[in-house]
This record gives sequence, C-alpha cells and structure tokens, in this order.
Amino acid sequence: MSLIIAGTIRVPAENLQALRPHMRAMVEASRAEDGCIQYAYGEDVLEPGLIRVFEAWRDQAALDAHFQSPHIAAWRSRWPALGVDDRRLTLYEVTAERPL
Repeated sequence: MSLIIAGTIRVPAENLQALRPHMRAMVEASRAEDGCIQYAYGEDVLEPGLIRVFEAWRDQAALDAHFQSPHIAAWRSRWPALGVDDRRLTLYEVTAERPL
C-alpha cells in the first residue's frame, strides 16, 4: 500500500518570490529520499499565494523518515518569516491504482 498526501498551503502573494528557493530545496531533497515516489508543489494559476501539494510515498516508514529529515525542519523553520499558513493536507492510503 502506498500513501498519497494532497492539499494546499497559503502564503501572501508578495512572498512567493522569496519562498520559491525554499520550495525548490524541499522538493529536491524530498525526491532524493528513499521511498519517495513523487513530490511536487504547484502555484495555483487562479489564486496567487495558494500552493498545491502532492506527495506519494512507498509506505508509512518512508513517510515517517521524511518527517524526521533535516530538510523538513529547515523548510518549516522558514514558514513564519514568509507568512506560510493555512496548511490543509490529507493523507490517503492507496491499495490499488490504474491509468485513466
């Protein structure tokens, strides 16, 4: 069974430029982790400051390791200064998948 995390975070639109290098570092480090299948942030086209989050992990152990990683601590430490808030993420347990 794999795990999917999907949701959003918000940042004041005027802080997006300053946030982008930190998002890039987080994505690159997370994608390099054992058990990471997919990791992405995307800026919403219609709502400036809304960041869409999508993650896929091999299993709970890989996700637990991710939550303990130094890069996630560094990423979260940047949030207060950049106004990141309204974090709404949902975890989905996936038992099967198929192409559409």
